[in-house]
Amino acid sequence: MKLIIFDCDGTIVDSQHMIVAAMSRAFSEAGLSAPDRTAILDVVGLSLEPAVARLVPGATNPASVRGLAEAYKRAFQDLRRDPLNFEPLYPGARETLVELGRCPGVTLGIATGKSIRGVDAVLKREQLDGLFATIQTADTHPSKPHPSMIQAALAETGAEPDAAVMIGDTTYDIEMARAAGVAALGVAWGYHAPAALTGAGASTVLSDYSQLTAAIDAILKHRSTAR
Repeated sequence: MKLIIFDCDGTIVDSQHMIVAAMSRAFSEAGLSAPDRTAILDVVGLSLEPAVARLVPGATNPASVRGLAEAYKRAFQDLRRDPLNFEPLYPGARETLVELGRCPGVTLGIATGKSIRGVDAVLKREQLDGLFATIQTADTHPSKPHPSMIQAALAETGAEPDAAVMIGDTTYDIEMARAAGVAALGVAWGYHAPAALTGAGASTVLSDYSQLTAAIDAILKHRSTAR
């Protein structure tokens, strides 16, 4: 059985505008200057509190970090309720996910710094709920790049590390995969530069969803023959 694990923000859905707006609002409520867009997108993929802590220079007060994280959650939920705000799927994501989900011997999973509430909202809206056999989120795991999410996905599905691959757009995804002993593919349409993904250990960086299925087959075949 092959286990294909996807990150969510920056890999399946383009949520950058919502993330930046919510983070800016949270900092404003706290009387702080909002980080610039590049800095905010650079921490996408981390769990919320570690991400916030990286955005506050010299952050040493856990209560302040938690307060900012809670303000971000409230802002994001407010933005999601506004029908003018939207987290669109990346081009080709739906078709590729559905196609992979229909393949015999293939199981799909998610490992994300997003909350389960956020993941459920996206999957329900896009009518993709039920497609993923395992969903691991920041609610119950240490932040990426800790391998806990992938380890849990492997245990939950019974997949072997050599038959699993992580698909992600940040170095945190790639480093998490390497720490868990699974293959990693980067995507160029997300929030970290392709060179950074390759430097973190991605076997290759894809420029389009149409390349994904062939890349998965190639990397898992290579790992199988290398055993």
